Amino acid sequence: WRNDRALPGVDLPQTVSVHAAIREICGGEALLLAVPMQALGGVLAHHSEIGPGQPLVACCKGVDLASLRGPVALILARLPGATAAILTGPSFAADIARGLPTALTLAATAEGARLQDLLSTPTLRLYRSDDIIGAELGGALKNVVAIAAGTVIGAGLGDSARAALMTRGYAEMVRLASALGAKPETLAGLSGLGDLVLTCTSAQSRNFRFGLALGQGTRFEEGITVEGVATSRAAVRLAAEQGIDMPVTAMVDALASGRIALNDAVGQLMRRPLKQE
Repeated sequence: WRNDRALPGVDLPQTVSVHAAIREICGGEALLLAVPMQALGGVLAHHSEIGPGQPLVACCKGVDLASLRGPVALILARLPGATAAILTGPSFAADIARGLPTALTLAATAEGARLQDLLSTPTLRLYRSDDIIGAELGGALKNVVAIAAGTVIGAGLGDSARAALMTRGYAEMVRLASALGAKPETLAGLSGLGDLVLTCTSAQSRNFRFGLALGQGTRFEEGITVEGVATSRAAVRLAAEQGIDMPVTAMVDALASGRIALNDAVGQLMRRPLKQE
């Protein structure tokens, strides 16, 4: 059988079953939470049947706007002491569903080795990490940079501009993540740099496509979740709290909310004071 709306042309394994109630799937070796980031808090709040003994793996990327928490932090706020993890890195659902070779990062509070072994397959290779903050922020912040990259391509500003935004955007990712307790080397791995490269160069990325539409001045596809928009707003707030300069992120937030025109945004970035890299 298939889900042609989400995964067109992909035959789902016969072992996949559909349940109407979440209680019917609780109690297993792991529960994967594949919901949009801004919906995760509501899912956890409205499903008390998810107990603290249930290992939970977040499959979303972003920062919760209400609490400024990442997925694992949001889980632990609802279920203190739970085994919580995030599965993140450079991947598209369609590639994984088709069995194409993919490598991801799994960062967990506990049972990391067991979950790594449980979720790895011959075509899905997981690398384990104990840097949850780094894994969360790498996957979240790269979506903001992907919007910026898509915008310059959509506006016809060229690949050199995209490369500049990717590089300077990555520097912003490292600055904020480090200030919040992440290891810089985590951002250089699959969950940061790897995911950044993928989403800034492929039209399969919803964030990149959203940026393309921004740059072209066209309407984006309705009903498509674009995590980078909410993340840009959250990142601007976090950066202000930490006293960190994030000009690319701030411009994405301003563009996405319609507070600035594209030409003005480009001009402001290019006229910033010159400095040492």
